[in-house]
Amino acid sequence: MNVLCIDTSNQPMSIAVYKENELAGEITINIKRNHSIQLMPNIEHLMQQANLKPKDLDQMVVADGPGSFTGIRIGMTTAKTMAWTLNIPIKTVSSLKLIGASLLYQNGLVCPFFDARRGNVYTGLYRVLEGEINTIEDDCNIDMASWLTQVKDIDEKIFFISPNGENFKELIEQELGEKAVYVEQPFQLPRASLLWKMSQSNEESPIHLVKPNYHRKTEAENNWLKQNGEGSHDERG
Repeated sequence: MNVLCIDTSNQPMSIAVYKENELAGEITINIKRNHSIQLMPNIEHLMQQANLKPKDLDQMVVADGPGSFTGIRIGMTTAKTMAWTLNIPIKTVSSLKLIGASLLYQNGLVCPFFDARRGNVYTGLYRVLEGEINTIEDDCNIDMASWLTQVKDIDEKIFFISPNGENFKELIEQELGEKAVYVEQPFQLPRASLLWKMSQSNEESPIHLVKPNYHRKTEAENNWLKQNGEGSHDERG
């Protein structure tokens, strides 16, 4: 099977190509740059290196969020457009689960998170064990202080991993002490090559039903709610 995997849900952009069920190539770029500029040229380059044409692809896999609204939309739109044009199936994987999968063979609890600004994070809790990753607490949008209060009573170490986690490192260490294991680069960055493995147990969805998982309202939604007097608070969970 030939598969193209895409993650543009945060600042890092990662794409990977599998050719005949083997990883043929992967590109991960951690530079603050518009993904709409760099995504397609890098897909084309990677496909050329793998000696594959778009018509050779059998499946698309894309990280569906949470993360940057704009980043998620770029990756999702690209993946859906290619899947529709090529008439191939598409699968999605949580962007947080993808980050957590960097520690697949560590064995233990993993807490991936993304900075959602104003003290908030997108986060969840996963257990990795012998190459598998399972959800313990579903992905959500929550302020980090409250999240750490929820997990601080867990009687085992927790691996914290994030591509922008420096903003919360001091708070994590302050609240959890030695129970917190802070993962350093390069393990903080997403690896699109893991998306295919993560998607194996996920069902294919009709392309028109595939959509981002923002885990909070967009600015446009909040503005609409303000205008209609329904408040503007973020969704939780």
